Amino acid sequence: MFNFGAREVGIDLGTANTLFVLQNQGIVLREPSMVAVDGGSDEMIAAGTEAFEMNGRTPVGIRVSCPIHWGVIADQEAAMRMMSRFLKELSQKVGSLKRKIFVISVPVGITTVEKRAILEAAEQVGARETLTIEEPLAAAIGARMPVWEPEGMMVVDIGGGSTEMAVISSNGIAVSQSLKTAGHAMDRKIAEYILKTHSLKIGMRTAEHLKIRLGTAYGAEGEKRLETLRVGGSDLLAGHPKIIEITARDIEGALAESVTGIINGVKRTLEITPPELAADLCDRGIVLTGGGSLLHGLDKKLAAEIGVPVTLADHPMDCVALGTEKALHDLDSLRQPSW
Repeated sequence: MFNFGAREVGIDLGTANTLFVLQNQGIVLREPSMVAVDGGSDEMIAAGTEAFEMNGRTPVGIRVSCPIHWGVIADQEAAMRMMSRFLKELSQKVGSLKRKIFVISVPVGITTVEKRAILEAAEQVGARETLTIEEPLAAAIGARMPVWEPEGMMVVDIGGGSTEMAVISSNGIAVSQSLKTAGHAMDRKIAEYILKTHSLKIGMRTAEHLKIRLGTAYGAEGEKRLETLRVGGSDLLAGHPKIIEITARDIEGALAESVTGIINGVKRTLEITPPELAADLCDRGIVLTGGGSLLHGLDKKLAAEIGVPVTLADHPMDCVALGTEKALHDLDSLRQPSW
């Protein structure tokens, strides 16, 4: 049962998906961060799931795009339209959202210009006040990590556009780093690999499907190693559609560079972590969140390379949104420079 009087709205404004939460009510809306625009009239004709279904299948004159790149607004006009559409859909469920307080998760190290774009977009869709929380901290809170304790703990949030990693202590981020190697970059690597090895051009949705079904970071055990998928695309040599079989080994090779990039990012973050906090990680380990953390064997690969325990959070795709919801209970802390 929704609380129609809720004053605060939490938003996980992600490159791949946008999630809305209400205080004590969890996730109330989840939509792909995509828009479809008529190139002639510049009118937005679809957003969210409807735009996602159109991606790669649009007629001439219709373009589908993601207005959020690497966790920040790349196209402010499209982002504002997209948020307006989502908020209209949400208001049909929970009542008017005018003059609400928005809490939006943002990448670590966001620039002043990038943050201003988010604040202005929120203001244009009716927010009375907009506060932000850094994604790694929100992810850690959503993963039920004891972030308030004066001990070091590390979270690695692998989203669609960026990988956010941070060492957290006493409710704040001590050390952090952001990488552009994440879920969408993995999809591109798969498409590039298949183009190079099979001369077959595939779409990003197909590449993502292969990542989910066959992707692995640490070797596929048992029968999974033998699993194959039939994939269709455009044969660049013959000039006609073609179907081939792709194996888990193919996808493992395609993703090797991305996996190495994330591991090296974690290593660089640990190198600049204060010794006392680094020592805490020997026991507490590293927690993985975000959709990209679901890559088969990534936790085992990272643990083997780093030498500390690595665990996958419960509901990793929702951790940032759930952490943002919990932050709605303490808006005064969000108004402080530490958050």
